[in-house]
Parts: sequence; structure tokens; C-alpha cells
Amino acid sequence: MRNTLTAPIINRFIRRASVCAEAFNPDEDDEDKEPLVTRPKTDEQRQRLQEACRDILLFKNLEPEEMSQVLDAMFEKSCTIGEHIIDQDDDGDNFYVIERGTFDIFMRVDGTEKMVGCYDNKGSFGELALMYNTPRAATITATSPGALWCLDRLTFRRIIVKNNAKKRRLYEAFIETLPLLTSLELSERMKVVDVLSSKAYSDGQQIIAQGDLADCFYIVESGQVRITMKRSRTKKDPEEEEVDIATCSRGQHFGELALVTNKSRAASAYAVGSVKCLVMDVQAFERLLGPCMDIMKRNIANYEEQLVALFGSGTDIEEQNA
Repeated sequence: MRNTLTAPIINRFIRRASVCAEAFNPDEDDEDKEPLVTRPKTDEQRQRLQEACRDILLFKNLEPEEMSQVLDAMFEKSCTIGEHIIDQDDDGDNFYVIERGTFDIFMRVDGTEKMVGCYDNKGSFGELALMYNTPRAATITATSPGALWCLDRLTFRRIIVKNNAKKRRLYEAFIETLPLLTSLELSERMKVVDVLSSKAYSDGQQIIAQGDLADCFYIVESGQVRITMKRSRTKKDPEEEEVDIATCSRGQHFGELALVTNKSRAASAYAVGSVKCLVMDVQAFERLLGPCMDIMKRNIANYEEQLVALFGSGTDIEEQNA
């Protein structure tokens, strides 16, 4: 049976007084005013925590020292079926990383609560209220016994928010030039910047694979990306070959169609030379890019036309998308 860490902080899950009016300027904040938070962990806990955090995009741009400080500050929380982890309109005290367990996401719209998504043994949530000093945007409940790793609000703002402020300055101008995001308000584009992670690929490296489940959306930051699709050589020869169907360069995006239609990837993507992509996970994609959905759906028809030109007939992109 796993040892559950009992952090030396009292009542950390009790709802606190409103913090939403607090101003926070990452550039002016003096991180030395408060001591760093460190919560002791066994080697086994540390190993589980590192594994749970391995694919969390918010952590991808942290320096090794910053990541170590985040891991030091996190504490473990067990949860039971039906437990409310966060409630819509409450203030945010913690950011959560899922180690195990399933969770449903509910949003109240026009007085009616609707399920809008779920987490299945991986992912993270709770960052928006901490980033923007706003109430929780959704309610998240456990649908199985589970384990979460929690990062307190102070450490999150000191490390993650300051890191994101640097990232905003770096990507702000680039994001404003992307045609896909022209339908977003400035504040919405900045939220997109906050959840993007930069990832580098070497020449020939596969970025996405045809047939895989879709978990991310990509924007090319530099270099070129080759998009390919498998097809049979001839009707008599069922052996498949990969055919180039498109090339994406700086500012162009790929990987969105499978997310729009909830299908597996229908194409593969490879780096041509050295490539850097901005990556957004599926949960952030669904939450932040709703206003861009019409543009993405129009791309389905464009890809269909490309396939007709290449293969002589259309492929049902609605059934399987890149």
C-alpha cells in the first residue's frame, strides 16, 4: 500500500477567502520575500511524482532548477468516487496533476450543468484560476478512486506564472500573425500562449504517426514539416507506400483535424531538417480554441480536395483525420 504524504500545512483544502482581486505582476514579484516550499517525499513518492509530471506541458519550458523546486513543493492527495476536486466559481488554491484515476469535467451554462469532458489516468487541471486570478471555470469530480499531485498557489505563481510571462514576451508577436487565431480576442490569444510548449525535432524525426490516437495540436515555429499518407501501390498490390500530401512551414499548423472529429490520425508528419513546433494538448485545445473551430472544419474540405488530386478519389476524412 502506498504511503500518503501528509504535508505540514493545515486546512489546505478548505475554501479560502476571495483572491481574485489580487494583482500579480510576475516582473515585479520578489520571489525571495517568501521561503521556497519543500514537502518531504520518499524515494518511491518522488519517482511516482516525476512520472506523473513527465508529459505535463506547463512544465516543459521550466529550467531544471525550477522543475526541481516544483517537485519539492508538490504534495499527494488521494480521492474517492464522487469527490469534488474543484467546484465552478470557487477560488483556486492548487494546480493538480493526475497520477491515476478518472475524472469528469462539468460546466454550468444558463443554469444547467453539462459534462464537457473527462480525464483518464493522466493530465492536469486547475491552472487557469491561478494564472488569471479568476474563479474556477468548471467542476471536476472523481469517477474512480485516484491519486493527485497538488501544487500550491504561491509556488505555482512564483515559478509557472513567471515562466509563462517570459514565454508570452517570446511568442506574443508570433501568435498574433497566425491566421488561425485571428478570430480570438487578445486575451484569448494570450491564454493560448500560456498553454503552448516548444518542442524540437531533428531531420526525419516522426512527429505524429498515421493511426495513432490524437493528443496534441502543433504550430510550426521554425523549419518545415512533411505530411504523408499511406496508400496501396495498386489495386493488385496491397502493399502500402507513403505519399507526400502537404508541407507545413512557419506559422502553419497540423494535427487539429483528428482533435476536431475525435478520430485517429489519418496522416503522419515528419521533420524536414531541424524543426521547432509549438504544442498544445487536447484538453487545452478543446477549452481555448472553440472560436477557431469553423476555420478548422473548413480545412477538412481542403484536405479532401488534396486527396482527390493525389489519389484520384476522396478519402473519408471525417472518419480519420490528421
